[in-house]
Amino acid sequence: MPGAEGTTTADTTVSTVNAGPRLDRLPISGFHKRVLWLIGAGMFLDSFDVYLAGGVLGALTKTGWSNLQLNAAFLSSTFIGMLLGAFAAGVLGDAKGRKFTYQFNLAVFGLASIAGAFAPNMTWLIVCRFFMGLGLGAEIVVGYGSIGEFMPPAVRGKWSAMLSLMTNSALFFSTFLGYLIIPSIGWRAMFAMVGVGAMIVWVIRKKMPESPRWLESKGRYEEAEAILRAAEEESSRAAPLPPIADVPRTVTRKTTLLELFGPAQIRRTFVSIVVQVAVNMVIYGFIVWVPTFLMKQGIGMASSLGYSSLMALGGPAGALLGVFLADRIGRRNGLIVVSALAAVVGWLYGHSTGVEMATLLGFLLFTLTYLLVALGIATYIPELFATENRMRANGIAGCAGRITGIFAPQLVVVMYTAGGVKDVLSMIIGTLVVMTVVLAVFGIETNRRSLEDIAPSLEPGDPLARSPLSHESQR
Repeated sequence: MPGAEGTTTADTTVSTVNAGPRLDRLPISGFHKRVLWLIGAGMFLDSFDVYLAGGVLGALTKTGWSNLQLNAAFLSSTFIGMLLGAFAAGVLGDAKGRKFTYQFNLAVFGLASIAGAFAPNMTWLIVCRFFMGLGLGAEIVVGYGSIGEFMPPAVRGKWSAMLSLMTNSALFFSTFLGYLIIPSIGWRAMFAMVGVGAMIVWVIRKKMPESPRWLESKGRYEEAEAILRAAEEESSRAAPLPPIADVPRTVTRKTTLLELFGPAQIRRTFVSIVVQVAVNMVIYGFIVWVPTFLMKQGIGMASSLGYSSLMALGGPAGALLGVFLADRIGRRNGLIVVSALAAVVGWLYGHSTGVEMATLLGFLLFTLTYLLVALGIATYIPELFATENRMRANGIAGCAGRITGIFAPQLVVVMYTAGGVKDVLSMIIGTLVVMTVVLAVFGIETNRRSLEDIAPSLEPGDPLARSPLSHESQR
């Protein structure tokens, strides 16, 4: 078994811990399942908190506590917080570790949610929502960015999609519980429920292991070795482990945020930003507005929340499809096909003639949207970057998504006022078409490749480059 020493070369250190190949050869065991559940519990509550906005805002509008403009301010404050949270998570996640950042952001959005339950007016609720957004933006960046660092490449897409399934199942539960709770108990119970749940998970998640890949990238070899040995021991109980693959060793080196925009990585950064922007445009430019749109069309609050709940079943359905498809069809090709299908369904939704047809097409659009989340945000974007700057890259892409979230509500108000739901959907369809083209031209395939192999090489001619292959040419 490899030791925990490192070999110093100039300003870099070549690790002999070999975390990547050792993790990649492990069969799935209780170690992997615990990681999934510990990350997934916080991600579920994160998503629950995000998506309760649709039902809460619909109810606040119906009762006169709010209006479309204040609703837009509520959503924008969420995304201003998520923007700052995503950036902070990227910096903290790479500098201080995945585990530290998990716990910090979970505490922030949990406590802010509890405070939101006691907001005396809409202005205070918007302020509380900003602080919720700080934690929410960070949780998504670190959760999706970390899961793949533990999983073998042959099933990394499946397990990342499983995290997406856990996360986006909250879409249905948040909508359905809103349907049950908001008309009878009130919207405050929604914030109280998620806040208390977050505090419980915060205590449980202290058992979350740090990523050995990150520890190795920071030169903390003894800590990485301890976690690796425990994982290997647990995974070897059923059968002897296969040999460790002979691959270039991880190089410990200092990196900067600007490297993401340098020649070696700008293509990947651009693709990841486009994917985040497109998916966030669909979610926060249409999906969270569905209850409000239905109420504006004259449907009662309880009925609109009921129809929205049926559509919201597409959230877990899409993520479940991702579990079965991610490692079979690949990320890049899958994203291209699914985004094109979503554009077609969006057009059909805009031309639906009855609430039943709209509900069916809405369900299909929800399904395709959350399949995009599973393939793109949960799996593809984090795979494109190396361990030492994976969180920063995920954070930059996440920031682009949050900026979209800030402006999307304002655009929705303008487009809806001008031409109703059809004009809103025209904006969504255009964004999906742009993502399809960008992926076709600039995307690379990451399916079933080790994270170390996918990672961009160092500067051309550097003897410590991870691989002599030109990764950008591998489609």
